[in-house]
Amino acid sequence: MKKHIFNAGPCKLSDRTIQNTSKAVIELENCGQSIMEVSHRSKDFQKVIDEAVELFKEVLNIPEGYSVLFLGGGASMQFCMIPYNFLKSKALYLNTGTWSTNALKEAKLWGEVIEVSSEDKNFTYIPKGFDIPNDLDYVHITTNNTIKGTEILEDMDVNVPLFADMSSDILSRPVDVSKYAMIYGGAQKNMGPAGVTFVIIKDNLLEKVVDRPIPTMLKYKTHMDKGSMFNTPPCVNIFAVRETLLWVKEMGGLEAMDKLAQKRADMLYNAIDNSKMFVGTVAKEDRSRMNICFVMNEQYKDKEAEFVAFAASRNIIGIKGHRSVGGFRASTYNACTIEDVEALVKAMKDFEATNA
Repeated sequence: MKKHIFNAGPCKLSDRTIQNTSKAVIELENCGQSIMEVSHRSKDFQKVIDEAVELFKEVLNIPEGYSVLFLGGGASMQFCMIPYNFLKSKALYLNTGTWSTNALKEAKLWGEVIEVSSEDKNFTYIPKGFDIPNDLDYVHITTNNTIKGTEILEDMDVNVPLFADMSSDILSRPVDVSKYAMIYGGAQKNMGPAGVTFVIIKDNLLEKVVDRPIPTMLKYKTHMDKGSMFNTPPCVNIFAVRETLLWVKEMGGLEAMDKLAQKRADMLYNAIDNSKMFVGTVAKEDRSRMNICFVMNEQYKDKEAEFVAFAASRNIIGIKGHRSVGGFRASTYNACTIEDVEALVKAMKDFEATNA
């Protein structure tokens, strides 16, 4: 029996993605080679990456004037590449948790950083109504915070280039890509297996590259000019991303993903809010639909490990909270099913009935 998977990343993947990728590991589409063996310079793999790019553009409704890249290094590499290429003097970073803190740290190597933060309340809310100066090189945001459990659900309007780390909520809702200069993220939260990073970059952003020596591999132009194949790309992972995009399209696109995300989140948050044992950890208006964080009320704290074991006995895994937060975290990415959430909700109610 397949388990109910709530891992924060690598994520649960669609059956289509797993099955077709496993077939491609044996042989890629009758080419006589495994996807692990095929040359990235061959027409067989070129077809895969071209389809992945075009599907991404179609599913996310990416307008003309943007390039799609598949790179290595994870979102963490982008933390340094962005300021290396584009921070001339000053940028604003919205600091809403661990990963935006890491991004901000890298930016400080290259220029002045204005920090707008929710650290005063342990990153349990999204700052709002802050001023955005007109003389910024860019604004950087992290749209979903996997560790703390907050999410920005609307596309921001800013008058300077907007960069967004969408590692953990990409493909979960429609996005107005035209409002962003760049969207990037690691695939392992919602798009595919760990090992490939997506970058959606506005082509004319290259006009804003800082006049400083930049290593070849850290230049966006390097990868844009070579179609993500300046060096050998993660071929298996890109194949899996293509299959995930095909699955999203088959499921009804981002409108369908959006409805499912809301339904899953409503079910679990309702169970938390109506419980006397479990309690949510973030401001209700900023709750993530991807990473649902909660703890036990103080009088039941000693039962947290017991509940994790109880859930595991029902084939529910991945709900232990991040080590920096504690408690519980249920990651309900696109491939998480309603049945998965129902199983978790029932486990919570059954455990509470016999322990509260």
